[in-house]
Amino acid sequence: MGEKLFLGIDVGTGGTRAVAIDETGRVVAAATAEHEPFASPQTGWAEQHPEDWWRATQQAVRAVLAKGVSADRIASVGFSGQMHGSVLLDERGEVIRPALIWCDQRTDAQCRAITQRIGAERLIELVCNPALTGFTLPKLLWVREVEPDQWRRVRSILLPKDFVRFRLTGERASDVADSSGTLLFDVKNRRWSSEMLAAFEIPETLLPRVFESPEVTGQISAAGAAATGLREGTPVVAGAGDQAAGAVGIGIVEAGTVSATIGTSGVVFAATDRPALDPKGRVHTFCHAIPGRWHVMGVTQGAGLSLRWFRDRFGAGPDDGRDPYERLTEEAAQAPPGADGVLWAPYLMGERTPHLDPHARAALVGLAANHTRAHIIRAILEGVAFSLRDTFEIFREMRVPVERVRLGGGGARSQLWRQIQADIYGYEVETVEAEEGAAYGAAILAGVGVGAWPSVDAACKAVVRVASRTSPDEQTAQVMDRQYAAFRALYPALRSVVSLLTGKQKD
Repeated sequence: MGEKLFLGIDVGTGGTRAVAIDETGRVVAAATAEHEPFASPQTGWAEQHPEDWWRATQQAVRAVLAKGVSADRIASVGFSGQMHGSVLLDERGEVIRPALIWCDQRTDAQCRAITQRIGAERLIELVCNPALTGFTLPKLLWVREVEPDQWRRVRSILLPKDFVRFRLTGERASDVADSSGTLLFDVKNRRWSSEMLAAFEIPETLLPRVFESPEVTGQISAAGAAATGLREGTPVVAGAGDQAAGAVGIGIVEAGTVSATIGTSGVVFAATDRPALDPKGRVHTFCHAIPGRWHVMGVTQGAGLSLRWFRDRFGAGPDDGRDPYERLTEEAAQAPPGADGVLWAPYLMGERTPHLDPHARAALVGLAANHTRAHIIRAILEGVAFSLRDTFEIFREMRVPVERVRLGGGGARSQLWRQIQADIYGYEVETVEAEEGAAYGAAILAGVGVGAWPSVDAACKAVVRVASRTSPDEQTAQVMDRQYAAFRALYPALRSVVSLLTGKQKD
């Protein structure tokens, strides 16, 4: 049979990633299958078809098995995935409508109604977070109000990764970290909030059973085995939302350790031993993937999305066979730090931290005739990091300790983007050897679930190893501080412009 392996599956926005690791944490095989781009039928809307996630999962898992990994060696499977999405199933377990995903911004009216009904302070007491358009409950209310015929068919509500779990195991299950982002979860006590469910007439029978992240939730069914090639009966653990799983994957498990991860969205994530709260609700407080621990995080909606948007609209330069993002960052390096005064506000899909504004819009500011593509690309890289720095500033206010900063996602792979982040955050930044993101964390959780390691902490100490460190350049950091002061002035000015363009005012 050979040594045991643990499979992590991350159902992201752009694709599904499957990663098999051994008991030393070494990546044995990995594969990705891309998703269809999310649909945006109207400005600010974002929808994906859950069955496309299942299709991509089958492809990614089969690709891993095709790399010489025997299904008999896989001892357990763990899940991660994009958070907050609303998967609605009928009585036969079939998808009713495309899922409204995390970056969908259509639910401003529902968020206002939630806040009015519960009260802003009481809402944070109950679920540790304000009502934001990205979260799940406002999406459910939108469907109920706008598509009542569809809502009457709903018999089950699942989060994105948990739909794939359902297809793989037949079990309706979730985890405390992912469920924390629904506005229906009592984050302090790690269970569904009976008060929120009652207030909005959501029967708990519609929701899955919730587990701690390393707990086994079921086994791969005969149908799941036939679809993926995995062995029937293989244990499947709860896993976690992509941010908590990604944090596990780079060792962000104890207070004082902070990650800055740039995927489609960008997240600054701090582990805590208590549910730390921001009374203004600018950052999220969720359960961590470690029992008895929580985390606090700030989210930039359009982080890696900003660079992908530029690539898709304006190209990545001549195709020389290299990764297009590598070509873009190489081009950006031709411009100096500060991009000769060009600033990018990365609000392509509204913004969460710190503005909580679904109507925020992106902008390039400071352009002159001498500026080139290189200046614009560098400004995009810097603008994303400025937006993430906003969360570090809030952490200072909250007295959340920051002792070390580790980078994850696409922002960790580029030397230029690593240096930009070090200069803007003002901290030495680290990367880890196995930078596989949330899928790697899901694989670690899978191993903990079947006893390969006694705890998540022990697993991370055993397998997470620092690969590089990048220190801020003192002179460049001063330039970045000046640019950041200008960046902070962008949003209020843009808000005035956007309100004139759209007729929508933010409170």
